[in-house]
Amino acid sequence: MHRFLVSAAHKSSGKTTLGIGLAAALRGRGLAVQPFKKGPDYIDPIWLGQAAGRSCRNLDFFQQSASEIADGFARHGAAADVVLVEGNKGLYDGLDLAGSNSNAALAKLLGLPVVLVLDARGMTRGIAPLILGYQAFDRDIRIAGVILNRLGGTRHEAKLRAVIEHYTDVPVLGAVLEDRELSIVERHLGLMPAFETAAAAARIAAIARSVAAQVDLDRLLQATRAGQPLAAPRSAPAAAAGERIRLGLARDAAFGFYYADDLEALQQAGAELVPFSPLADPCLPEVDALFIGGGFPECFMRELEANHGMRESVRRAIENGLPAYAECGGLMYLARSLEWRGEKRAMAGAIAADAVMHDKPVGRGYVRLAPTDCHPWLAPDAAGGEIAAHEFHYSSLENLAPGTRFAYEVKRGHGTDGKRDGIVSNNLLASYAHLRGTGDCGWPARFVAFARRCRQHLTAPIA
Repeated sequence: MHRFLVSAAHKSSGKTTLGIGLAAALRGRGLAVQPFKKGPDYIDPIWLGQAAGRSCRNLDFFQQSASEIADGFARHGAAADVVLVEGNKGLYDGLDLAGSNSNAALAKLLGLPVVLVLDARGMTRGIAPLILGYQAFDRDIRIAGVILNRLGGTRHEAKLRAVIEHYTDVPVLGAVLEDRELSIVERHLGLMPAFETAAAAARIAAIARSVAAQVDLDRLLQATRAGQPLAAPRSAPAAAAGERIRLGLARDAAFGFYYADDLEALQQAGAELVPFSPLADPCLPEVDALFIGGGFPECFMRELEANHGMRESVRRAIENGLPAYAECGGLMYLARSLEWRGEKRAMAGAIAADAVMHDKPVGRGYVRLAPTDCHPWLAPDAAGGEIAAHEFHYSSLENLAPGTRFAYEVKRGHGTDGKRDGIVSNNLLASYAHLRGTGDCGWPARFVAFARRCRQHLTAPIA
């Protein structure tokens, strides 16, 4: 088995593109590759998962305990030939001075060697003190090798290799030349999730060819060979008892931000996932509850407005008491309207408010939420008083109806208005915050149990 963390000296070094290329290139050799992503993220895991052919899993110190991280890593990595973890930001960057939630801390927790991606534009001899400094800063971190990225040409590469070989003992595992086409693809990775384009497979294949031609994969595998097998994970929880429910899952080009672990937890709790498309389907399928995750509804607001049948179907179902949970993009879709770049389009209208997109983020990063008495399926003390979550949204809600009920007080973050988040209407909870079913939160099981209770009061599933 081979295990390693792909990190960088700083963000925007090209590590995501290289991580995708490595996953696809190693998969192309017939190896089973299990990808992980550090921190809260949906877009990178979608690309990594497609490249590896396996669902990418998130590892996050803010929303998971160290034991949860180690257990999930062992559970999903045990059957793979290669375990690839993509970091976020720089190797030593983190929330606190001690670096307790940094990429380096994750590498130490999981015993991972580090493959360091270095944006070498404009660098020659200065590459050596950079590498030496990263080695000396924390001697418990093993830098297995570096991949030099965005090089000016073969002459530039030769100079860097000579400097690194002379001053350090760190092997150069690869040298990737500056490539305008690759740069264009890289910019699209963060703007265009893989589920939004049929060309995703072609893009991944192009990245894989470039990486395979410029990275010594044999040397990479040799440098990251694991000395010991992964520790045995805890036994998977047994499936919950009780009658199963049909959970409608919004999934198409506009909506696709879901954590694989949470979807599995919903199924474990007794939910049959029933995918539907707010873009293409004429109405809701026959379901007992709804889950509308995040995405980019603003990119498809004309198509969403044009699907009048679906909008009406969703609005009526929620008004009639169908249990529903929506996050961020799902919240925007349930509003009366969505406005972006001077264009305004009608949405489902299940929430008495209007969503407006802005040029800069309104809320981004980690949040802490305290449940209120209005929360429909989580008691105020059910998560130890506060819930760790995250948010990233460019929109805000305007013209919110007076007397709107909220499920959360925001202790850290922005939420809906800087103080509150989680709009509650009938059996709907819609928030800007993204939850994960980790720690004491356990939202998937709580939501399924709530939907099951609600069904007892409905004569038939709502469509």
